[in-house]
Amino acid sequence: MPEPIIEVNDLRVDFPSEDGTVHAIRGVHFDLFPHEVFGIVGESGSGKSVTSLALIGLLAKSATATGSIKLNGEELLGKSEKELTPYRGKTIAMIFQDPMTSLNPVYTIGWQITEAIQAHQSVSKEDAKKEAVRLLEAAGISQAENRMESYPHEFSGGMRQRAVIAIAMANSPQVILADEPTTALDVTVQAQVLDTLKVALRETQASLVLITHDLGVIAGLADRVAVMYAGRIVETGTVEDLFYRTAMPYTHGLLGSIPSVDDTGQERLRQIPGAPPTMVGDVQGCPFAPRCPLRQATCFEVEPELVKVTNSESSAFHTSACHFANDVTLMPAASMFTDTSSADESEKTI
Repeated sequence: MPEPIIEVNDLRVDFPSEDGTVHAIRGVHFDLFPHEVFGIVGESGSGKSVTSLALIGLLAKSATATGSIKLNGEELLGKSEKELTPYRGKTIAMIFQDPMTSLNPVYTIGWQITEAIQAHQSVSKEDAKKEAVRLLEAAGISQAENRMESYPHEFSGGMRQRAVIAIAMANSPQVILADEPTTALDVTVQAQVLDTLKVALRETQASLVLITHDLGVIAGLADRVAVMYAGRIVETGTVEDLFYRTAMPYTHGLLGSIPSVDDTGQERLRQIPGAPPTMVGDVQGCPFAPRCPLRQATCFEVEPELVKVTNSESSAFHTSACHFANDVTLMPAASMFTDTSSADESEKTI
């Protein structure tokens, strides 16, 4: 295996609140390899976005972060704003969920791309403008030279997101972080944005950390996937591992909540009962146990470690934080969550 570009070890992020300390991230570990698309999925509040913000040093000042985040072997966690500035946009680029939070409404699109280029490259303004036009064209913006003079509000939502991707491509970063890049876009525009992301990866040869709740996006783009719940990773593996050899009931629930091309249209989608925990205070046992139809007494007593799934068909990357991971891989998803299942009404045993 090649050396990882990013190494995250025992990352923990806490936020103060009136009710107590919120443990937003609890011991996250993962590596990102060259030219890899690494997907992170989970419900809202699982810790996906906080993880991405920690990678680029954009956590709120009230946050307390511990552990290790290494970029090409160099520790990033604990660096000051001034020390992180040379990395942002050059080595690590960020694509946020809402492009209007990334684009300045009082400057033209062209000015903002040109400024991103000149911030990290010693080029003339004229050359930077030519490169900005090329980037907009690569991102799928028609009449790019004329669009350089447009303001963000003159672009549609999909065009704004593609402009942000063009900015992310500007300095050929090693890593691109994309936090829900297709949220609130219709299916057609979503496909266009995903195609633009693929162009960005080809142009820059960057690795991508793709944060999304859309498992369809993950299936079509990711190489490896991490499923997050209650501030930690509860399953990792290749796309094939997660879709066909699922080893965590929570992942089964996520897969069952999306429509399948094989459905006749008469079936109701399966649902995960209950809601994610607030993560205020300490955790005892498995955080998913109250919602899990396979829970046993030990699930409420001991939080399972993230360990390798030993099923003979599993890849070397497949891990799960479930006491019964190897049994879960043999169970069909339909046997766990049904359209009427409830953690209070029905319990199934391994």
